Amino acid sequence: MISTTHIIGVLLTVAVLLVVSWLSARGVKDEKAFIGGGTSGSWMVCGAFLTTLAGGQSTVGTAQLAFCYGLSAWWFTLGAALGGVVLAIFYAPALRRSGCSTLLEIVGKEYGHKVEAVGSVLFLIGIFISIVAQVLTSSAMIGSLFNLSTLWSLIVGAILIMLFVLFGGIKSAGAGGIVKLLLLYCGSVATGVIVWRLAGGVEGFASGIDNVYSSPTIASINGLGGAESIHHRYGSMLARGVMKDLGGCLSLVLGVVSTQTYAQCIWSGATTAKARRGALYCAFFIPVIGAACTLVGLYMRGHYVIAAELEALHRAGEALPSGIGVISSSAQAFPSFILQHLPAWFGGLMLGTLLINILGCGSGLMLGASTILVRDVIANVQRRFGWGGQRVSQLLLTRISIVVLLAIAVMVASAFHGAFINDLGFLSLGLRAVAIIFPLSFALWLPQRFTPRRVMLAMIAGTAVMLLAGAASLPGDAVYYGLATSLLAMLLANRKRR
Repeated sequence: MISTTHIIGVLLTVAVLLVVSWLSARGVKDEKAFIGGGTSGSWMVCGAFLTTLAGGQSTVGTAQLAFCYGLSAWWFTLGAALGGVVLAIFYAPALRRSGCSTLLEIVGKEYGHKVEAVGSVLFLIGIFISIVAQVLTSSAMIGSLFNLSTLWSLIVGAILIMLFVLFGGIKSAGAGGIVKLLLLYCGSVATGVIVWRLAGGVEGFASGIDNVYSSPTIASINGLGGAESIHHRYGSMLARGVMKDLGGCLSLVLGVVSTQTYAQCIWSGATTAKARRGALYCAFFIPVIGAACTLVGLYMRGHYVIAAELEALHRAGEALPSGIGVISSSAQAFPSFILQHLPAWFGGLMLGTLLINILGCGSGLMLGASTILVRDVIANVQRRFGWGGQRVSQLLLTRISIVVLLAIAVMVASAFHGAFINDLGFLSLGLRAVAIIFPLSFALWLPQRFTPRRVMLAMIAGTAVMLLAGAASLPGDAVYYGLATSLLAMLLANRKRR
């Protein structure tokens, strides 16, 4: 149960980061500093990366996936780390040489404003899905901590996300990310050591899972048969299938490269070398955090069932296996472990860090989405219809867009409350990659070779095919079909333009 010590730890941790964000935001005087910074050192860049990479999907979502599929949950943070490496090594110099402030501005300079406008809409859809996931995750945390209703939990979570970024932009995310890096990394390592000792090593994890699945009913509703299938699901990195798990990893790698937020982190570095080092630092830290969350999910699977499984046991006339507890859903695996198995003072610190982690990720994504909305979508509308853009500053427009987008996210999240968090994460990153990775890459390295009309076709067709493949549950991962369609459409247009 949540104690006073837990609540005090949560409030103190959140207060510390809010103060750090506010202090770092005092130097933000214009739209350039708000969006890009341009003066950040390596650790500030690392903090800004970590703010969005190590969000609710990397922590709560990873533990949830490990609860259901074991070691394959680690692919989310492994893919995020690989994406950071690819961005740092291959894309950082070209992005900084481009002279642009958004990825879609690069695309627009090469292929025209119409392609940029279409890409902006497709790109925003992908980022918005991740924002909804962060709002859902934050509402689950806030609801469990403070016993609020679903609607109020969503509203409070959205307000906190807004406060994290609204008055500081990328500098606020970076400074807060450094504090979060220390709290989350040290806390995750300590939690990993604790859960390893509680389980008793590899044999302890395995015996706990065998104990839960000794019930034929629980094994049946999870689609498992004998011991071999159980061990494969929880002990294999490819438990969901080779193409499915590797497809998820590919979505993370290309999604990181294709996301405005991470490009802003690269642009925020004082030099290319510092920007690269910051991304590589984050790539080193995040798999460790994911490994700890995966262990937590495995331990909870071996010692808890969810409420739906308990109901199935009762209907079948079976008793709950000895030593097994109950949690409301698999999404509660990480918060429940903290509350039930960590000392109260440490649990309060971890709950506060986890909440900060979720809010920080949401704020980083929100910053990227608002930047695209203002610099790409609204700017294109102004150009097309001849509206004046000087009456309202871009800084004010960016802040207004943050409020509007979060309000819409709350409404969408309330309609899809209870959705599987990592499914939203993979879908979001895959959509971003399919929409922009090839047009962006060719604009940077093979300019003047592709016609705008075919590029637009590639973006739209790839996104549509990915969505259709996912809806039809085609073999493998839907991102393969979207990427293949987009690349094929681009290559068909491989002729030099005048």
